Amino acid sequence: MTPDIRRPGDIDTAWLTAVLQAGGVDAVVGSFTAANVGSGQIGESIRFKLTYARDADDAPRSIVGKFPSPDEESRRTGVVLGNYVREVRFYQHLAAGALVATPRCYFTEADDATGEFVLMMADLAPAEQGDQLKGVTLEQARLVMEQAARLHASHWADDGLEVLPWVSGTKAAPPSAASPDAIRSLWQGFRERYAERLKPHWVEVGEALTTSWEAYTRLHDGPRCLTHNDFRPDNMMFGTAAGGAPCTVLDWQSFSYAAGATDVAYFLAGALTPEARRAAEPELLGLYHRTLTSLGVTGYSAADLKRHYAHGAFSLFMTAFFASMIVIRTPRGDDMFMQMLGSAVDHIADHDALSRLR
Repeated sequence: MTPDIRRPGDIDTAWLTAVLQAGGVDAVVGSFTAANVGSGQIGESIRFKLTYARDADDAPRSIVGKFPSPDEESRRTGVVLGNYVREVRFYQHLAAGALVATPRCYFTEADDATGEFVLMMADLAPAEQGDQLKGVTLEQARLVMEQAARLHASHWADDGLEVLPWVSGTKAAPPSAASPDAIRSLWQGFRERYAERLKPHWVEVGEALTTSWEAYTRLHDGPRCLTHNDFRPDNMMFGTAAGGAPCTVLDWQSFSYAAGATDVAYFLAGALTPEARRAAEPELLGLYHRTLTSLGVTGYSAADLKRHYAHGAFSLFMTAFFASMIVIRTPRGDDMFMQMLGSAVDHIADHDALSRLR
């Protein structure tokens, strides 16, 4: 049996057996239980705990599957933005050479016409998912900087990506749904919905960014590379005292051919308190730059990195208001988007990034 694309409710032991065998595990699933895991808003993740009719030494006790969101609005967003197909293509074509730590993929496939997909991965427990609202430790931030550098170095200035239509930002990619008019409209809707929670200087940044969108798109003047584009703790797993890999990066629905420093700013602005970020920036940027260099990147100076990093938090700000208006609304989601927005503004102010839009 060759596994097909199906939703969680249609999964049976024969299908799970086919998934494992497609991933090189010669075992037969006898029974399983399934339960939701994670906090994603565009996709749904399910942990399948497995027992075997025929076991194997490398047979996992559990695996995690990712599927379209059961919420119609969020599912439509994943389809329209190409998120579902994009993540599948990443695992099929780029993950093996991307240098960054990702989960083992047993089986994945997507339907380009409908956007339906399935992604069956290793369960990374006892590693634990990061939390945007809690942030990360300095040691975790160091691990992430190394992973960021590995990802970016893997396809640094690699114009071979330009021919891939499922990589955002390439010449072959379809026009982005995030047009200037759409961005402006979503920002105005966001302002109205969250008016009571928005601080005046946050609104100032939003108005400047959405009315100077063309200027923003021209800010980056350096090499591009493979980027994650939603590089935050919720999309990472961190090892614990009980075990697990030190840092693994998940959720490849938004990756792009873009500016690596944007991933760095996106993460550091949102995952550390402003005080901790300010104190640790020199060390963490230095670690990222040294790792890039050790992996063969040349011609990119620390001064280049600092310049590109300075305006990288605009992406975090934009994601906060854009995503909040196109996925299912939840109390945690509201708190997270406010945290992202405020943290981005602190970073933008610290680096005088607004002046670059004028």
